Amino acid sequence: MAGAGVVAGVVNAMAGGGSLLTVSLLTVVGDLGGLVANGTNRIGVVTQNVASVLGYRSQGVSGLRRSVPVLIPAVAGSVIGAYAVSSLLSDTAFERTFGILMVPLLILSLRPPKARSDDIMWPTWLTVAVFFAIGLYGGAFQAGVGLMLVLALSRAGLDLVNANAVKVVVIAVLTVVAVPVFILNDQVHWGFAVIVAAGFAVGGWLGARWAVRGGDRLIRPVLVVAVLSLAGRMIGFY
Repeated sequence: MAGAGVVAGVVNAMAGGGSLLTVSLLTVVGDLGGLVANGTNRIGVVTQNVASVLGYRSQGVSGLRRSVPVLIPAVAGSVIGAYAVSSLLSDTAFERTFGILMVPLLILSLRPPKARSDDIMWPTWLTVAVFFAIGLYGGAFQAGVGLMLVLALSRAGLDLVNANAVKVVVIAVLTVVAVPVFILNDQVHWGFAVIVAAGFAVGGWLGARWAVRGGDRLIRPVLVVAVLSLAGRMIGFY
């Protein structure tokens, strides 16, 4: 599980979708129920994104300032999504629907962003709407939210390196906000959480540094593979 956390941390720092590996293994190796695996995985996601923030900063790339416009709508959506999935909703139909939606998301990921900027260029209303929806999904299911953030941020004007630097800040915050909901619902296995978190932290640090050094050329193939893997898993191919 620690090794899976390292791999997932690298993938999450460079693109997203790494939680598919850890959540799946938690259900198989750890014999945890889906919601408990989901909640347990969040502890690792927090450590990975904190490590990734530090990793990007060590390479001179910081997403702290640029994350401010998207944090409030993303956090609001995260709280609602976490409460819905842990208390009210079944996730099967939603996951399969999202898997189908990953096809147009893949097309977007294959098209290089036209804008190359240090700032988000979208109008405020569009930023709020898009990142509230992403926060809603992230609070509920987590897996794949990094892909959605990278694609949205790149469409909003950021290059992939800066988009990833902003992404890890946003996910760290929205996950910290969502975790208490799972803890209160007794949906965290702390033994596995500590093991997975250690692996996630190492992978998050390494992935951030490799992303900055490799740039778009290295990130884009990882992004495409992650999208395809996520779509297949959520549709139910494996």
